[in-house]
Amino acid sequence: MSAGTECSILSGDQHRLDVPSTSLLSYLGTPSYECGHLSEANGYSAHSEAYRCGNVVLAGRPNVGKSTLLNALVGEHLSIVSPKAQTTRERVSGILTSDAYQVLFVDGPGLIEPSYALQASMRWSALKAIEDADVVAYVSDATRPDTLPDADLADATEGRSLSFMVAINKIDLVDEGTEAELARQVQACGYEVVSISALTGAGLDQLLGRIVPLLPESPPLFPPENSATQPVRFFAEEFVRETCLDLFREEVPYSIVCRVEEFREEQDPVYIRAIIYVERESQKGIVIGRGGSAIKTVGEISRAKIESLIARRAYLELRVKVMPSWPRKRGRLRQLGFGLPPNAHGGQRRR
Repeated sequence: MSAGTECSILSGDQHRLDVPSTSLLSYLGTPSYECGHLSEANGYSAHSEAYRCGNVVLAGRPNVGKSTLLNALVGEHLSIVSPKAQTTRERVSGILTSDAYQVLFVDGPGLIEPSYALQASMRWSALKAIEDADVVAYVSDATRPDTLPDADLADATEGRSLSFMVAINKIDLVDEGTEAELARQVQACGYEVVSISALTGAGLDQLLGRIVPLLPESPPLFPPENSATQPVRFFAEEFVRETCLDLFREEVPYSIVCRVEEFREEQDPVYIRAIIYVERESQKGIVIGRGGSAIKTVGEISRAKIESLIARRAYLELRVKVMPSWPRKRGRLRQLGFGLPPNAHGGQRRR
């Protein structure tokens, strides 16, 4: 492969970008704290306690920092992050392993009342994650009191035997008085509360210290070197979408989904061919950009993220296709691999 970037327009409804694997600056950076320090800070030891292993769901409203929290706890950029609402569409799992415990953290979509099929899929995914949880850490935003637990959470956890706590996130953005008042409100509802900042790492050792004793005694379920349960192709799709969220505005980011069509891990560099789906021809033109400039940028940034995750060179080929109204049509959501609730409207039956 050549050292430059080859970009060619294809016939029909496709645009192709071949991104060779030249060196780029690392995207991921350094985690805000060292995960290994948590076990030391909380006194966990394989010699003092039975091994614990279990599922911890990070639940809550959209844009409260669940994805940032998952990445901070695991020490890897696994769940995509964006200031745009409803970024997380599918469950993302990250694994934190020590000599005394293994925690499977699950970041699910924000709990919202769905108004169309994709949102119904997202809510269903979030509720299914709670069904499988040993512990639910409900994440709220200290700058938004409306994100504290409410009746919606009670419905989601009704009849479930699980441990529950509230993590008040973004305490770095409020004063101590506001933080204390929010904690008082949560405690008055009978919930255990931990104040944290996923961005700075404040309180994360205390959060983990509360979580681990609630996990069941069990041997680890995954090899200690694993940091995620999904395959690399899933993260490749998410990194492309994250890049589009960062680069494009208005309705375009919400109309984009990426799916990997071909993944050859045995090659060097790793070969990845992916499709970016949009809803309309006008959006396709925006994603491609003049002379292919926009999709070239998407490819370069996305490939850098993929290479940082897999610690290998990657060759990313992107194409753009139109799939009209895919977020609102159940058949197209199934075609794209989204899980859907069984009833017609995608929501839970109300009593």
